[in-house]
Amino acid sequence: MIADETIVAIATPPGKGAIAIVRVSGARAYEFAAKIFRSKQSLKPRVATYGTIVDEQGLAIDRGLAILARAPHSYTGEDTLELHVHGSPVVAREVVRALLACGARYATAGEFTRRAFLNGKLDLHAASAVADLIDAETRSAARAAVANLGGGLANHIRALRAQLSKILEELAAAVDFPDEVPDPDPQALRARLGVLAGELRRLQRDAEEGRLVREGVPVAIVGPPNAGKSSLLNALLGEERALVSEIAGTTRDTIEEAITVRGVQVRLIDTAGIREHADRLEAAGIERTRRALAGARVALVVLDGSQPLGAESRAILAQTHDRARVVFANKADLGDVGARQLDGVPHVTGSVRDPDALHAIRDAIAVAAWGGEQPDLERPHLASLSELNAVAHALDSLMDAQMTLECGDPSDLIAGDLQTAFAQLGHLTGDVANEELLTAIFARFCIGK
Repeated sequence: MIADETIVAIATPPGKGAIAIVRVSGARAYEFAAKIFRSKQSLKPRVATYGTIVDEQGLAIDRGLAILARAPHSYTGEDTLELHVHGSPVVAREVVRALLACGARYATAGEFTRRAFLNGKLDLHAASAVADLIDAETRSAARAAVANLGGGLANHIRALRAQLSKILEELAAAVDFPDEVPDPDPQALRARLGVLAGELRRLQRDAEEGRLVREGVPVAIVGPPNAGKSSLLNALLGEERALVSEIAGTTRDTIEEAITVRGVQVRLIDTAGIREHADRLEAAGIERTRRALAGARVALVVLDGSQPLGAESRAILAQTHDRARVVFANKADLGDVGARQLDGVPHVTGSVRDPDALHAIRDAIAVAAWGGEQPDLERPHLASLSELNAVAHALDSLMDAQMTLECGDPSDLIAGDLQTAFAQLGHLTGDVANEELLTAIFARFCIGK
């Protein structure tokens, strides 16, 4: 990847559409525009101009719009050219081929946004948020990504780094000029580090909330056979997705589908009924159920509330007692013997055919998964594993520094830990970023973005 090369790629999705956009970025963008675009009007920066796009031999490819932008007033911070043509894949490819013939290079995945980062148009966190916005499948995920695009988190991280820098300067001054600068007070220093550590813990909590919004909340539907788990999945989806039968053990594998609860995606995982005596094939399904339950944030326990609770129902209730769960006493239209035995266990009583019961289950899922309140989607949050690791390492370093002070050791011994924390936080903004990190982040992008 050579920074002074001019790159080109199709910026719109594959397939036919109303329009296709071919994007060019680099020092030769204006030169290429003069070679392949013909118009009665002269091209002006940031003005859409109608004309004919031609190939390197001057043969017409299509008629469309050209939009130029001068550096640094563009997405990438470089001279850019966008050609809006009719949405034929053939036309778009021919325009790209003509630009390659003129001397452009085909862009790699995420290279346009990577150049925007390298040219100071985006911080690293905001650049990563671009990919999250493209991948967003719900309105809440899109709103969370837009919040990260604003650069608010980078400003907050830089403020934390500035506080660390100030402490490091005070420690260095006390070492270099012991007669003039006193050692910082250990108690006050511990308090300042405690505030910084608290901010990093808050970032970790917000990151978990953001992850749920982006990826969806995994909810495992579990219970004994014939309790109505698959019927509940179908009812929540509003379609016949899972096979339903009165024969116990019909569900042998997990089925995953998504619904939206209060603007947040919830991934429902229908599982095989759990019981002691099962054949070999059913036992394999039950083992998958246990794995799905272990990986879920919420257990949606479905019981037959019309019958006395059996040993299998009680075992599942005991197994999920200490975790986030929603208990649904199903088949209330047939009786409530089992539901009345749930005294002291918070639960929803009803039937999969009852809209009120389904609404209550959705509300209970929201409470179990994220406290019921709408997640704060306007507050920027950590979004990638590399960011989470950087914050975790920075927090560990601050904790080590605090422990050193608690042991009564000289204050200057914590300088190494604080420098580590300072460097780790720099990974979030791109102030400290290696090639491996950049490659991992921009590999998520499609070509043309």
